[in-house]
Amino acid sequence: MLLPVHGSAVAPFSLATKLAVALLFFLYGARLPREVVIAGLVRWRLHLLTLSITFVLFPLLSLAWPLLPSWLLAPSLVAGVTYLCCLPSTIQSSVALVASARGDVAAAVCSASGSNLLGVVLSPLLVGLLMHAQGGHVSVDAVRGIVLQLLAPFVVGQIVHPWVGPVLARVKDRLVYYDRLTIMMIVYGAFSAAVIGGIWRQVTPAHLLALTGLCGALVALIMTICIRSARAAGFSTEDEIVVAFCGTQKGLAAGVPMASLIFAPAQVGLILLPILIYHPLQLMTCAVMAGQYARRSA
Repeated sequence: MLLPVHGSAVAPFSLATKLAVALLFFLYGARLPREVVIAGLVRWRLHLLTLSITFVLFPLLSLAWPLLPSWLLAPSLVAGVTYLCCLPSTIQSSVALVASARGDVAAAVCSASGSNLLGVVLSPLLVGLLMHAQGGHVSVDAVRGIVLQLLAPFVVGQIVHPWVGPVLARVKDRLVYYDRLTIMMIVYGAFSAAVIGGIWRQVTPAHLLALTGLCGALVALIMTICIRSARAAGFSTEDEIVVAFCGTQKGLAAGVPMASLIFAPAQVGLILLPILIYHPLQLMTCAVMAGQYARRSA
């Protein structure tokens, strides 16, 4: 916000960010074992429930956002909250939280990985459908950009996984820093464009406070639905933990690069604002829940 990238520096920074994103999704594809995808099919009831929450319940809830009063949700933020609801789950944080809560880690890896795999295709489609219903649209160029910059590198990564995967597995702790660097580049570029475009003339401190409360309520609602749905389905506590955490989480790592491809640069800052608030709230809430699950298990 204080030092936005502008002028002649915008084009080279944008190009560097696009290349970084393409490499990020190549690494995702190269790191994900095919055995994980195949193993996920065995636990189809568990994964079907988690994916239904991620890609059906969340998007259905987003239909209510335009109906909320403007003091609770600013009209300029409706698209951002809708975009948040279309995103896939996280991988790293979901698996780490499930492990901390003493849940089924293998099922969490399958569920979160499957969510991200489907999200590359489903999330842009859901965004397009919901934006159209709310008077917006997603351009053909945006879809083409997702295919070329996200899906194609991911597929190439899957192809070379047998050779590259073992090498990446040995340096996976270092790759986390690259994930974070890429997200920082995209957020910096997005908010630079938003600041130059006058984001703070569109969003007031009162709007930010209301958005934070709305995101907190959304986390609590989805967490409650996840737990009650898992119990109604007769799942064990270990599987309930998987549904609770993988179903509630929304992925910043996948959402940030996707937003930079779907939306115009001046819009991306506003679009990302809800997920940048929801993400830390989900982590704090799930961390508390993980502690409670772990103590109950002990």
